[in-house]
Amino acid sequence: MSLYLMVKVIWIVAALLGRGPEDVGTAGWVALNTVTVGMSATGVIFGLALAQRWGSRLPAPPLIFFGWVGGGFLVPMLPYMVVSGVLDAIGVDRGGGRTDGGEQAPDWETVLVNIGFVGMAVGLTVALPIYMRERWPTAFLGRVGEGRARPSKFVPPAMTATAALGLLCLYWAFGGMFGLDAAHRDHWDLNERLLNGSTGLWALIGGWSVWVLNRRSPARLPLWVPMTLAFAASGSLFAWSGWKLPMAVIRPGDYVTAEYPVVAVLQHTMSIGVGLVLLAATLSAASPGGPARSNAAVAAGLRRDTAHLE
Repeated sequence: MSLYLMVKVIWIVAALLGRGPEDVGTAGWVALNTVTVGMSATGVIFGLALAQRWGSRLPAPPLIFFGWVGGGFLVPMLPYMVVSGVLDAIGVDRGGGRTDGGEQAPDWETVLVNIGFVGMAVGLTVALPIYMRERWPTAFLGRVGEGRARPSKFVPPAMTATAALGLLCLYWAFGGMFGLDAAHRDHWDLNERLLNGSTGLWALIGGWSVWVLNRRSPARLPLWVPMTLAFAASGSLFAWSGWKLPMAVIRPGDYVTAEYPVVAVLQHTMSIGVGLVLLAATLSAASPGGPARSNAAVAAGLRRDTAHLE
C-alpha cells in the first residue's frame, strides 16, 4: 500500500507546483488526494497491526471497523482485478484507465497503483480472517448450524435489500439502460459494467451468507466461509458507496455519473444501508447470544480443523 501512498503524495506535490490536471482545480485535487493519502496511510498501519503482536492488543471496535472498510474496499475487488487483467492481456478495450481527475494515467503510475491495490488486497485476504479467527474463535470455528441458533432480526431485511440491490446492479451489468442518463451513456463502458456486475454479485453473496449463518439445521459447511464472505460483502457495499455518494452529490471537477443524479444518490444510499444491515446480521450471528457455537462445539471444530497437523 506504500506504493499507492507514494503516488498520491507525488500527485499532491505536482499540483502544488502547478502541474496538476487542467480540468480539476488545484484545491479540489489536493483535497481529494489528501483524503486518499490518509486512507492509504491507515491501510499501512492496519496491515502492520495484523502481522505484529501489538495488533492483538488493539481495542476491538476500531480494529473491526478499519478491517471492515479496508477489506471491503480491496478484497472483493480481487475477482474484478483478475477478469480485468485477462481482458487487458487479450486486447479487449474496457474503457476506464483514468486518474481521479479524468486524464490518462502514465504507465509507471498505473503499475505502482495496481501493485499497491493487488498486494494489499491479497494481504488482507490472507491476514484478516486468520487474525479474526485467532482473536474471536467462536465466530469462525465449527460448522454452520452447530449449537443453539437464534435467528437474527436483521436477516429478512438484509436478504430483501441485497436481492434488490444485487439484481439492479446485474441488470445494468448485462446491458440494462433504465435509470441511465442518455447524455452520459458514453461513461457506461465495459469497465463500469464489470464493476456493477461485481457489486451485484457481492450483494447476493452477502444475502446468502447471512441466511446460511442463521440456519437452524446443521450443515457441513465450515462456519468461517459464510462469516468471512458476509463480512467482506457488507464492507464492500458500505465502503465503495460511502466513497461514491459524496462524489455523486458534490460532483468535483468534471465528475459525472452514467446514472441520473437522483438514481446514483439513491443507489449509493441504499448500498450503504444494505452494508450496515449485513454487518449487523453478521455481528449478531457472531455474538455469544446468536447462532454462535457452544464451547463444546468450538472445541470439536478446533480439533477437526487441526487434525491434519497431528
